[in-house]
Amino acid sequence: MDVLQLNDYRKVVAIGGGHGLGRVLSSLSFLGHRLTGIVATTDNGGSTGRLRDQHNCIAWGDLRNCISQLADRPSVGSLLFEYRFDGNSDLSGHNLGNLVLYALDQLCVRPLDAVNLIRSMLKIECKLIPMSEVPTHLMAQEQNGNWVFGELNVDRMQQNPKALGLEPMVEPTQEAISALLDAELIVLGPGSFLTSTLPALLMPKVAEAIRRSSAKVLLIENLTPETSAAANRLSAEERVDWCNRLIGKQAISRVLCHAETSFDDGIFSYLPLRSAHHQGLHCTQALASAIMATPLHTRLIA
Repeated sequence: MDVLQLNDYRKVVAIGGGHGLGRVLSSLSFLGHRLTGIVATTDNGGSTGRLRDQHNCIAWGDLRNCISQLADRPSVGSLLFEYRFDGNSDLSGHNLGNLVLYALDQLCVRPLDAVNLIRSMLKIECKLIPMSEVPTHLMAQEQNGNWVFGELNVDRMQQNPKALGLEPMVEPTQEAISALLDAELIVLGPGSFLTSTLPALLMPKVAEAIRRSSAKVLLIENLTPETSAAANRLSAEERVDWCNRLIGKQAISRVLCHAETSFDDGIFSYLPLRSAHHQGLHCTQALASAIMATPLHTRLIA
């Protein structure tokens, strides 16, 4: 990997949630403070969903996942953030990292302060920003016009949604907007397309910031089918179209896809990206090389 090429990028922003965003951030963690992750906060399942139901807080699960993947491994911090209680008590099924973030949020002025405190404790240089600091839920409109409420139910949809929305509509953090306006490269995905990649794009100010930014916008395709039947019905071209429509312009300039041999087909770049150790994970070194090979100054589409 060309060090000079890596240093060309002063500001990189990755948008998404869960395991996919965490993998991108860990792949690019050498960028340090030049890297920012904008993390989806619409999850309503598992430990996160229980906290949301009982305390009306933002979804902490995807932020916790990103923190865990960025923390030094093996370390006490990474082990603590991944620890899940078992047994039959009220704590059963809860993730300790979620509980720690929620507790710190109660002690801090705002959720971002809680995230920054954990970043400082675990010596994580990459910035992590919740897409919003106000609780919200993902919604999807079915083809018959009915609305489906909550991320879990959106994931269970069998047909492609006509539209997506947030309830209530919330404002992004100013830090997220500033990061997007300053970015030279914006990375979308991989991960659950409807429920991790797209939620942040549903906020008008995020879409506007991407439109105004001079950054290249890159979409990373998944390696394996999603658990969502609706998302699996979308072709790569349809996913690009979803992103561009939400952003409000033809923003996607490059799409990274896995293939055993390297070749380009329009804006689609096919490269060997799969980890040798796990079929469902991108190789961090290959992913970093592919992302950073996106040229800064030459647009790939008109």
